[in-house]
Amino acid sequence: MQLSIVVPVYKEEKNIPEFLRRLRPVLTGITDDYEIIFALDPSPDHTEAVILAERESDDRIKLLAFSRRFGQPMATLAGMSYSRGEAVIVIDVDLQDPPELITEMVAKFREGYEVVLPQRRQRTGEPWIKRAVASVGYRVINKIANVQIPPNTGDFRLMSRRVVTELLRLKETHGFLRGMVAVVGFRQCLIPFDRPARFAGETNYNRFFGSLRIGFNGIFCFSTYALQLSTMLGFFIAGFSFLLMTIYLFYKFMGWEILWGNPTLVILISFLGGIQLISVGILGEYIGRIYEEVRGRPRYIVDRAVGFDPQT
Repeated sequence: MQLSIVVPVYKEEKNIPEFLRRLRPVLTGITDDYEIIFALDPSPDHTEAVILAERESDDRIKLLAFSRRFGQPMATLAGMSYSRGEAVIVIDVDLQDPPELITEMVAKFREGYEVVLPQRRQRTGEPWIKRAVASVGYRVINKIANVQIPPNTGDFRLMSRRVVTELLRLKETHGFLRGMVAVVGFRQCLIPFDRPARFAGETNYNRFFGSLRIGFNGIFCFSTYALQLSTMLGFFIAGFSFLLMTIYLFYKFMGWEILWGNPTLVILISFLGGIQLISVGILGEYIGRIYEEVRGRPRYIVDRAVGFDPQT
């Protein structure tokens, strides 16, 4: 079988040699017909030089270098679009995604599964705040979104050629791979594993805001629930205002003294202002994503493609 490994990289010069040392024996134990595609955002370190040096001894290593930094999601999609394997595996180079798990993933693929998802039992080396955001995010997304995303799964996964073809047809600009794979569907299975810490270096991923951005993509790109929630809050506040007006009128007709003064007005005005800003923000999130889609800009621009056939 033909097997493609897609590896998005940025400032990972220290991890690449060890990654390849562990990956190659796994791949040769499965098939000799494989390719390792490094999708490189331009890095200030020697990541590109390290990849090209490794390619000198193994021409199955290939390089996609982009014209500027487009981010990991777009780099992943670019690597998938250049791949040719019957099965495509997306994996990080920092060895938090164990290459040894690929053998079991391919075995599941041969059993007939179109998507094989490693699911994290433990997340060694990750701060509690990232684990908390991830846990809450998956629960919220699966509660309100139009698709179901298995919790504690990342971009590390095996996909059949049919799944990759359908993914590339989606043409969505956010690149939220987990949600896109859920949209495509097909037969899927999970493989539990314990995720180790990074092999070397610091993560290029903002642990809190990065997780938050992924969560927002899951909510706003795959559900309109936030708009519905904003509408429901509007009706609730309108009903509350009508009730408050009724109470004021009752006090007035009864001749009773109204005890609520300026503090009540300040609280109500602040509350209503906050709700209005939240509603405008939710609307802005959707409009921003519509703007990204209708602009129609290319999701990535390849500067150099090393090791690929001219037709590719």
